[in-house]
Amino acid sequence: MTRGTKALISASALKNNFQRAKQLAPNSRVWAVIKADAYGHGSVAVANVLHDADGYAVATLGEARTLRAAGIKLPILLLAGVTQAAHLSEAADSQLECVLHCREQLAFLERLDSRETLKVWLKLDTGMHRLGFSPEDLQEAVSHLEQCANVDVVGIMTHMCCADDLSQPQITERQLKVIRGSQHEDKQISIANSASVIKWPQTHADWVRPGIMLYGATPFADISAREIGLAAAMTLVAPVIAIKQLAKGESVGYGMRWTAGRDSVIATLAIGYADGYPRHAPDGTPVWLNGKVVPLSGRVCMDMMMIDVTDLPDVKVGDLAELWGANLPVDEVGRYVDTIGYELVTRVSPRVEREMVE
Repeated sequence: MTRGTKALISASALKNNFQRAKQLAPNSRVWAVIKADAYGHGSVAVANVLHDADGYAVATLGEARTLRAAGIKLPILLLAGVTQAAHLSEAADSQLECVLHCREQLAFLERLDSRETLKVWLKLDTGMHRLGFSPEDLQEAVSHLEQCANVDVVGIMTHMCCADDLSQPQITERQLKVIRGSQHEDKQISIANSASVIKWPQTHADWVRPGIMLYGATPFADISAREIGLAAAMTLVAPVIAIKQLAKGESVGYGMRWTAGRDSVIATLAIGYADGYPRHAPDGTPVWLNGKVVPLSGRVCMDMMMIDVTDLPDVKVGDLAELWGANLPVDEVGRYVDTIGYELVTRVSPRVEREMVE
Protein backbone atom coordinates (compact mmCIF):
# COMPACT_ATOMS: atom_id res chain seq x y z
CA MET A 1 0.00 0.00 0.00
CA THR A 2 1.20 3.50 -0.81
CA ARG A 3 0.52 6.52 1.36
CA GLY A 4 -1.66 8.05 -1.35
CA THR A 5 0.88 10.50 -2.75
CA LYS A 6 0.68 10.19 -6.53
CA ALA A 7 1.48 11.83 -9.82
CA LEU A 8 -1.62 11.30 -11.92
CA ILE A 9 -0.64 11.35 -15.60
CA SER A 10 -3.44 12.24 -18.00
CA ALA A 11 -3.35 10.36 -21.29
CA SER A 12 -5.96 12.70 -22.79
CA ALA A 13 -3.87 15.75 -21.86
CA LEU A 14 -0.77 14.23 -23.46
CA LYS A 15 -2.70 13.50 -26.64
CA ASN A 16 -4.20 17.00 -26.65
CA ASN A 17 -0.80 18.61 -26.29
CA PHE A 18 0.75 16.46 -28.99
CA GLN A 19 -2.09 17.32 -31.37
CA ARG A 20 -1.59 21.00 -30.53
CA ALA A 21 2.05 20.69 -31.62
CA LYS A 22 0.89 19.01 -34.84
CA GLN A 23 -1.65 21.78 -35.47
CA LEU A 24 1.01 24.44 -35.04
CA ALA A 25 3.57 22.65 -37.25
CA PRO A 26 1.39 20.67 -39.68
CA ASN A 27 4.07 20.15 -42.29
CA SER A 28 6.79 18.89 -39.95
CA ARG A 29 7.52 15.50 -38.52
CA VAL A 30 7.69 15.30 -34.74
CA TRP A 31 10.39 14.09 -32.40
CA ALA A 32 8.45 13.84 -29.13
CA VAL A 33 11.01 14.76 -26.48
CA ILE A 34 10.74 12.24 -23.64
CA LYS A 35 14.14 12.69 -22.01
CA ALA A 36 14.44 12.81 -18.20
CA ASP A 37 11.84 10.05 -17.90
CA ALA A 38 9.46 12.11 -20.04
CA TYR A 39 10.00 15.17 -17.86
CA GLY A 40 9.09 13.09 -14.82
CA HIS A 41 5.94 11.62 -16.35
CA GLY A 42 7.31 8.14 -17.17
CA SER A 43 9.02 7.66 -20.52
CA VAL A 44 7.64 4.24 -21.47
CA ALA A 45 4.08 5.13 -20.50
CA VAL A 46 4.26 8.45 -22.36
CA ALA A 47 5.80 6.83 -25.44
CA ASN A 48 2.94 4.34 -25.53
CA VAL A 49 0.41 7.16 -25.35
CA LEU A 50 2.18 9.29 -27.97
CA HIS A 51 2.44 6.48 -30.50
CA ASP A 52 1.51 8.88 -33.33
CA ALA A 53 4.89 10.61 -32.98
CA ASP A 54 7.40 10.08 -35.77
CA GLY A 55 10.06 9.32 -33.20
CA TYR A 56 11.24 10.02 -29.67
CA ALA A 57 14.14 12.17 -28.52
CA VAL A 58 16.11 11.38 -25.36
CA ALA A 59 19.24 12.67 -23.68
CA THR A 60 21.13 9.51 -22.80
CA LEU A 61 21.85 6.04 -24.07
CA GLY A 62 20.36 4.66 -20.86
CA GLU A 63 17.06 6.38 -21.63
CA ALA A 64 17.08 4.85 -25.10
CA ARG A 65 17.84 1.41 -23.67
CA THR A 66 14.80 1.68 -21.40
CA LEU A 67 12.54 2.40 -24.36
CA ARG A 68 13.94 -0.36 -26.54
CA ALA A 69 13.71 -2.86 -23.64
CA ALA A 70 10.03 -1.96 -23.33
CA GLY A 71 9.45 -2.83 -26.97
CA ILE A 72 9.34 0.70 -28.37
CA LYS A 73 10.04 0.37 -32.11
CA LEU A 74 9.83 3.96 -33.38
CA PRO A 75 13.02 5.90 -34.18
CA ILE A 76 14.87 7.23 -31.14
CA LEU A 77 17.21 10.21 -31.31
CA LEU A 78 20.10 10.71 -28.87
CA LEU A 79 20.08 14.49 -28.52
CA ALA A 80 23.67 14.84 -27.33
CA GLY A 81 25.03 11.69 -28.91
CA VAL A 82 27.31 9.38 -26.94
CA THR A 83 30.24 10.04 -24.64
CA GLN A 84 32.18 6.83 -25.37
CA ALA A 85 33.26 5.34 -28.68
CA ALA A 86 32.06 1.87 -27.63
CA HIS A 87 28.52 3.16 -27.33
CA LEU A 88 28.27 4.02 -31.02
CA SER A 89 28.07 0.35 -31.95
CA GLU A 90 25.25 -0.17 -29.47
CA ALA A 91 23.48 2.87 -30.88
CA ALA A 92 23.77 1.47 -34.40
CA ASP A 93 22.71 -2.03 -33.38
CA SER A 94 19.70 -0.60 -31.51
CA GLN A 95 18.77 1.48 -34.56
CA LEU A 96 19.15 4.75 -32.71
CA GLU A 97 19.81 8.04 -34.46
CA CYS A 98 22.74 9.91 -32.99
CA VAL A 99 23.57 13.62 -32.80
CA LEU A 100 27.23 14.48 -33.29
CA HIS A 101 28.38 17.85 -32.00
CA CYS A 102 32.20 17.82 -31.70
CA ARG A 103 35.38 16.55 -33.33
CA GLU A 104 35.92 13.97 -30.61
CA GLN A 105 32.66 12.27 -31.54
CA LEU A 106 33.70 12.25 -35.18
CA ALA A 107 36.83 10.37 -34.11
CA PHE A 108 34.64 7.81 -32.32
CA LEU A 109 33.22 6.80 -35.69
CA GLU A 110 36.61 5.55 -36.84
CA ARG A 111 36.17 2.76 -34.28
CA LEU A 112 32.56 1.97 -35.17
CA ASP A 113 32.16 -1.82 -35.25
CA SER A 114 28.67 -2.58 -36.45
CA ARG A 115 27.02 -4.16 -39.45
CA GLU A 116 24.12 -1.75 -38.99
CA THR A 117 24.15 1.71 -40.54
CA LEU A 118 24.29 4.47 -37.96
CA LYS A 119 22.05 7.43 -38.77
CA VAL A 120 23.57 10.68 -37.54
CA TRP A 121 22.54 14.30 -37.22
CA LEU A 122 25.12 17.07 -37.07
CA LYS A 123 24.57 19.73 -34.44
CA LEU A 124 25.24 23.26 -35.66
CA ASP A 125 26.11 25.95 -33.13
CA THR A 126 24.11 28.96 -34.30
CA GLY A 127 24.77 31.06 -31.22
CA MET A 128 23.81 29.19 -28.07
CA HIS A 129 27.43 28.06 -27.65
CA ARG A 130 26.59 24.94 -25.69
CA LEU A 131 27.05 22.17 -28.24
CA GLY A 132 27.68 22.03 -31.95
CA PHE A 133 30.05 22.62 -34.82
CA SER A 134 30.73 26.16 -35.91
CA PRO A 135 29.37 27.09 -39.34
CA GLU A 136 32.97 27.14 -40.60
CA ASP A 137 33.58 23.53 -39.45
CA LEU A 138 30.24 22.05 -40.50
CA GLN A 139 31.14 21.27 -44.11
CA GLU A 140 34.35 19.55 -43.03
CA ALA A 141 32.34 17.39 -40.62
CA VAL A 142 29.85 16.47 -43.36
CA SER A 143 32.64 15.55 -45.75
CA HIS A 144 34.39 13.48 -43.09
CA LEU A 145 31.26 11.51 -42.29
CA GLU A 146 30.42 10.86 -45.90
CA GLN A 147 33.71 8.95 -46.14
CA CYS A 148 32.84 6.73 -43.16
CA ALA A 149 31.45 3.26 -43.75
CA ASN A 150 28.07 2.43 -42.22
CA VAL A 151 27.28 6.07 -41.48
CA ASP A 152 24.31 7.95 -42.96
CA VAL A 153 24.23 11.72 -42.35
CA VAL A 154 20.49 12.33 -42.38
CA GLY A 155 20.24 15.85 -41.06
CA ILE A 156 21.47 19.02 -39.45
CA MET A 157 19.98 20.47 -36.31
CA THR A 158 20.41 23.41 -33.99
CA HIS A 159 18.84 24.69 -30.79
CA MET A 160 17.15 28.01 -30.16
CA CYS A 161 18.43 29.79 -27.06
CA CYS A 162 15.95 32.69 -26.80
CA ALA A 163 12.82 31.55 -28.64
CA ASP A 164 10.97 31.81 -25.31
CA ASP A 165 11.87 35.52 -25.01
CA LEU A 166 9.70 37.38 -27.49
CA SER A 167 11.33 40.67 -26.53
CA GLN A 168 14.53 39.58 -28.30
CA PRO A 169 13.42 38.45 -31.77
CA GLN A 170 16.72 39.54 -33.26
CA ILE A 171 18.55 36.67 -31.52
CA THR A 172 16.27 34.01 -32.98
CA GLU A 173 16.40 35.66 -36.39
CA ARG A 174 20.20 35.70 -36.22
CA GLN A 175 20.28 32.00 -35.40
CA LEU A 176 17.92 31.26 -38.28
CA LYS A 177 20.14 33.19 -40.65
CA VAL A 178 23.11 31.04 -39.63
CA ILE A 179 21.36 27.73 -40.22
CA ARG A 180 19.85 28.90 -43.50
CA GLY A 181 23.35 29.68 -44.68
CA SER A 182 24.51 26.20 -43.68
CA GLN A 183 21.76 24.10 -45.24
CA HIS A 184 22.49 21.13 -47.45
CA GLU A 185 19.76 20.34 -49.95
CA ASP A 186 19.99 16.62 -49.28
CA LYS A 187 19.87 16.91 -45.46
CA GLN A 188 16.85 17.19 -43.22
CA ILE A 189 16.66 20.15 -40.86
CA SER A 190 15.47 20.27 -37.23
CA ILE A 191 15.35 23.56 -35.33
CA ALA A 192 12.22 24.03 -33.28
CA ASN A 193 11.82 23.38 -29.56
CA SER A 194 8.48 24.00 -27.80
CA ALA A 195 8.78 27.79 -27.81
CA SER A 196 9.72 27.74 -31.48
CA VAL A 197 6.85 25.42 -32.36
CA ILE A 198 4.43 27.82 -30.70
CA LYS A 199 5.70 31.24 -31.75
CA TRP A 200 8.22 30.84 -34.58
CA PRO A 201 6.64 29.05 -37.56
CA GLN A 202 9.69 29.88 -39.69
CA THR A 203 11.68 27.42 -37.55
CA HIS A 204 9.47 24.39 -38.15
CA ALA A 205 11.49 22.87 -41.01
CA ASP A 206 11.47 19.08 -41.55
CA TRP A 207 11.34 18.03 -37.89
CA VAL A 208 10.17 19.78 -34.72
CA ARG A 209 11.17 18.76 -31.20
CA PRO A 210 8.39 19.66 -28.74
CA GLY A 211 9.26 18.98 -25.11
CA ILE A 212 7.68 20.89 -22.24
CA MET A 213 4.54 21.70 -24.22
CA LEU A 214 3.74 17.98 -24.45
CA TYR A 215 3.34 17.97 -20.68
CA GLY A 216 1.04 20.97 -20.55
CA ALA A 217 3.43 23.60 -19.22
CA THR A 218 4.46 26.80 -20.94
CA PRO A 219 7.94 27.74 -22.13
CA PHE A 220 7.04 31.43 -21.80
CA ALA A 221 7.14 33.63 -18.72
CA ASP A 222 4.12 35.70 -19.74
CA ILE A 223 1.95 33.32 -21.81
CA SER A 224 0.05 30.65 -19.91
CA ALA A 225 -0.32 27.05 -20.99
CA ARG A 226 -4.07 27.57 -21.21
CA GLU A 227 -3.62 30.45 -23.66
CA ILE A 228 -1.58 28.13 -25.87
CA GLY A 229 -4.26 25.44 -25.70
CA LEU A 230 -2.31 23.02 -23.52
CA ALA A 231 -3.61 20.81 -20.71
CA ALA A 232 -1.70 19.76 -17.59
CA ALA A 233 -0.45 16.20 -18.03
CA MET A 234 0.65 15.74 -14.41
CA THR A 235 -1.49 16.33 -11.36
CA LEU A 236 0.57 15.84 -8.21
CA VAL A 237 -1.61 14.93 -5.22
CA ALA A 238 -1.03 14.09 -1.56
CA PRO A 239 -3.43 13.28 1.26
CA VAL A 240 -4.04 15.21 4.45
CA ILE A 241 -2.62 13.02 7.24
CA ALA A 242 -3.14 15.27 10.28
CA ILE A 243 -5.03 18.39 11.36
CA LYS A 244 -3.83 20.67 14.16
CA GLN A 245 -5.55 23.51 15.99
CA LEU A 246 -3.12 26.36 16.72
CA ALA A 247 -3.63 29.32 19.00
CA LYS A 248 -2.59 32.77 17.87
CA GLY A 249 1.17 33.11 18.37
CA GLU A 250 2.00 29.41 18.02
CA SER A 251 4.42 28.33 15.29
CA VAL A 252 4.77 25.47 12.83
CA GLY A 253 7.60 23.32 11.57
CA TYR A 254 11.40 23.40 11.57
CA GLY A 255 12.81 26.74 12.62
CA MET A 256 9.34 27.92 13.62
CA ARG A 257 9.31 29.95 10.41
CA TRP A 258 5.55 30.46 10.28
CA THR A 259 3.64 31.86 13.25
CA ALA A 260 -0.14 32.05 13.49
CA GLY A 261 -1.44 35.60 13.40
CA ARG A 262 -4.80 34.29 14.61
CA ASP A 263 -6.25 31.06 15.92
CA SER A 264 -5.56 28.73 13.00
CA VAL A 265 -6.09 25.25 11.60
CA ILE A 266 -3.06 23.56 10.03
CA ALA A 267 -3.23 20.45 7.82
CA THR A 268 -0.20 18.23 7.26
CA LEU A 269 0.24 16.63 3.83
CA ALA A 270 2.11 13.43 3.03
CA ILE A 271 4.61 15.00 0.65
CA GLY A 272 7.96 16.70 1.11
CA TYR A 273 11.27 17.44 -0.50
CA ALA A 274 12.19 13.74 -0.75
CA ASP A 275 9.21 13.48 -3.09
CA GLY A 276 10.51 16.36 -5.17
CA TYR A 277 8.52 19.25 -3.71
CA PRO A 278 10.99 22.14 -3.30
CA ARG A 279 12.25 22.64 0.25
CA HIS A 280 12.84 26.33 -0.38
CA ALA A 281 9.15 26.99 -1.16
CA PRO A 282 8.13 30.09 0.81
CA ASP A 283 5.12 30.59 3.04
CA GLY A 284 2.13 31.37 0.87
CA THR A 285 3.02 29.03 -1.98
CA PRO A 286 -0.39 27.90 -3.29
CA VAL A 287 -1.88 24.45 -2.77
CA TRP A 288 -5.29 23.38 -4.10
CA LEU A 289 -7.56 21.64 -1.61
CA ASN A 290 -11.29 20.98 -1.74
CA GLY A 291 -11.88 23.50 -4.50
CA LYS A 292 -9.85 26.39 -3.07
CA VAL A 293 -6.30 27.66 -2.96
CA VAL A 294 -4.68 27.56 0.49
CA PRO A 295 -1.17 28.66 1.50
CA LEU A 296 1.89 26.64 2.45
CA SER A 297 2.75 27.38 6.08
CA GLY A 298 6.19 26.58 7.46
CA ARG A 299 9.27 24.92 6.05
CA VAL A 300 8.80 21.91 3.77
CA CYS A 301 10.05 18.74 5.51
CA MET A 302 11.56 15.62 3.96
CA ASP A 303 8.28 13.70 3.94
CA MET A 304 5.62 16.25 4.90
CA MET A 305 4.49 19.84 4.50
CA MET A 306 1.92 21.99 6.24
CA ILE A 307 -0.83 24.23 4.87
CA ASP A 308 -3.13 26.76 6.51
CA VAL A 309 -6.76 25.59 6.15
CA THR A 310 -8.30 27.99 8.64
CA ASP A 311 -10.59 29.45 5.98
CA LEU A 312 -11.47 26.08 4.50
CA PRO A 313 -14.21 24.36 6.51
CA ASP A 314 -14.71 20.64 6.83
CA VAL A 315 -11.18 19.55 5.93
CA LYS A 316 -10.59 16.00 7.10
CA VAL A 317 -7.81 13.45 7.16
CA GLY A 318 -7.74 11.67 3.82
CA ASP A 319 -8.70 14.66 1.69
CA LEU A 320 -6.43 14.94 -1.36
CA ALA A 321 -4.52 18.15 -1.95
CA GLU A 322 -3.21 19.11 -5.39
CA LEU A 323 0.32 20.51 -5.41
CA TRP A 324 0.06 21.34 -9.10
CA GLY A 325 -1.90 20.06 -12.05
CA ALA A 326 -5.34 20.42 -13.58
CA ASN A 327 -6.51 23.07 -11.09
CA LEU A 328 -3.20 24.71 -10.16
CA PRO A 329 -0.76 25.26 -13.05
CA VAL A 330 2.76 24.04 -12.37
CA ASP A 331 4.05 27.26 -13.90
CA GLU A 332 2.22 29.27 -11.22
CA VAL A 333 3.84 27.21 -8.47
CA GLY A 334 7.15 27.68 -10.24
CA ARG A 335 6.86 31.46 -10.00
CA TYR A 336 6.33 31.24 -6.23
CA VAL A 337 9.41 29.08 -5.74
CA ASP A 338 11.60 31.01 -8.19
CA THR A 339 11.97 28.28 -10.78
CA ILE A 340 10.21 26.93 -13.87
CA GLY A 341 7.68 24.19 -14.46
CA TYR A 342 10.36 22.09 -16.20
CA GLU A 343 12.32 21.72 -12.97
CA LEU A 344 9.32 20.96 -10.78
CA VAL A 345 7.97 18.08 -12.88
CA THR A 346 11.38 16.53 -13.56
CA ARG A 347 12.24 16.54 -9.85
CA VAL A 348 9.27 14.45 -8.73
CA SER A 349 11.09 11.53 -7.14
CA PRO A 350 10.73 7.82 -7.98
CA ARG A 351 8.96 7.07 -4.70
CA VAL A 352 5.94 9.05 -5.93
CA GLU A 353 3.74 6.54 -7.71
CA ARG A 354 2.85 7.45 -11.31
CA GLU A 355 -0.64 6.47 -12.35
CA MET A 356 -1.86 6.83 -15.92
CA VAL A 357 -5.44 8.08 -16.05
CA GLU A 358 -7.66 9.06 -18.94
